Amino acid sequence: MRLLALGDSLTAGYGLPPGQGFVPRLQAALAAKGRQVRVLDGGVSGDTSAGGLARLDWSLAENPQAVILELGANDGLRGLPPASTRANLAAILDRLGQRGLPVLLAGMLAPPNLGADYGREFAAIFPELAAARPGTILYPFFLDGVAGNPALNQADGIHPNPQGVSIVIERILPFVERLLEGVR
Repeated sequence: MRLLALGDSLTAGYGLPPGQGFVPRLQAALAAKGRQVRVLDGGVSGDTSAGGLARLDWSLAENPQAVILELGANDGLRGLPPASTRANLAAILDRLGQRGLPVLLAGMLAPPNLGADYGREFAAIFPELAAARPGTILYPFFLDGVAGNPALNQADGIHPNPQGVSIVIERILPFVERLLEGVR
């Protein structure tokens, strides 16, 4: 089975040694559970939801049977309009739906320095998109348990270190297993 992780630096394993990023660690965690899954690395550091939409067809070239969609962090960091992020993610989800691909949508939060109103509007994107697309599995916050903890992040305070990746994997794994159960 092939599972595409379509995302940004959080998916790509920015700043981590080979084999320590999200994709290889997720594949290893699935293998440890007896699941033969090849996790395809569709992570591009610095990518926004618009970039993910622009490269969607290329990312699907290896014909994955399911997709983890982890985009939006850079939109929030750059303070891009939440309506644009929502439109881009909706277009990605709709195109994946047209292909009949089960999707796990990984939510993201905006940095607090952009203000409470922006943060609320941004955070609402993910649950609203998932609710509008029955069958889409929502993982509310990709960095749950890791964000804001200096011991679990690299020096930039944004990207998980290997210990942080361990927590991300541990927390998202049940959602990924549910996603894989939906593959025909």
